[in-house]
Amino acid sequence: MPELDSDLPRTPGMRLDDRVAVVTGAGRGLGRACAVALADAGAEVVLVSRTKDELDALASAIAARGGKARALECDILDSRHIAERIEALERIDVLVSNAGGNMPEPFVQVTEERLDRILDLNVRSAFLVSQAAARRMIAGERGGSIIHMSSQMGHVGAANRTVYCMTKHAIEGLSKAMAVELAPHGIRVNAIGPTFVLTPLTRPFFDNKAFRDDTLASIPMGRLAELEDIMGAVVFLASPAAAMVTGASLTIDGGWTAR
Repeated sequence: MPELDSDLPRTPGMRLDDRVAVVTGAGRGLGRACAVALADAGAEVVLVSRTKDELDALASAIAARGGKARALECDILDSRHIAERIEALERIDVLVSNAGGNMPEPFVQVTEERLDRILDLNVRSAFLVSQAAARRMIAGERGGSIIHMSSQMGHVGAANRTVYCMTKHAIEGLSKAMAVELAPHGIRVNAIGPTFVLTPLTRPFFDNKAFRDDTLASIPMGRLAELEDIMGAVVFLASPAAAMVTGASLTIDGGWTAR
């Protein structure tokens, strides 16, 4: 029987046991899927949104399949909520800053009110939530992983999405700057850039055949993303398997931005 080669490297694991992961916008869609993925990998997940009923239902569903999760009702548009409820958590090892929104409309029709709302939701809240998480990670002296939910639109432009593209380009820049500044604390910061993902929020758009056909024509792989396509990437970036990955943007876009 041949002897085992003790010099062979060991593949890093993707388990997240004994880690606490915070997910914003966890009540539905991408945030819900990210929370499930992190819980499946062993993390205790703090589910954050304004919709407590949805969070309670998700926490129960995660517990029913052996995971750990708890609801944290919080309005991330309110800086006092962020300070009192997220920064006050005893421990944060992983943050998935997922909450965001979009209001597609022609550039010349964008009102100041809608501009401010999307900027507040997609940029200001992401900045303040990740700032609060970073403070807790620094205080804990265990390092950590911050993952911003960006978009393929953080790399390209698109008609009727000027505000959304602007905010996601901002998230890409924020992720890189945070990565450089927080690296000495052992905190990694990355972004994920999905293409269109089928969720209850996006599904109505694809009832429009012209929109669906135009979208699919831009994706070399010829299909929309499913929630499961995003879940593995979140676990990877949160895990020891990504120990040297920081300041990166992982596009999950079926080749959209490769053209």
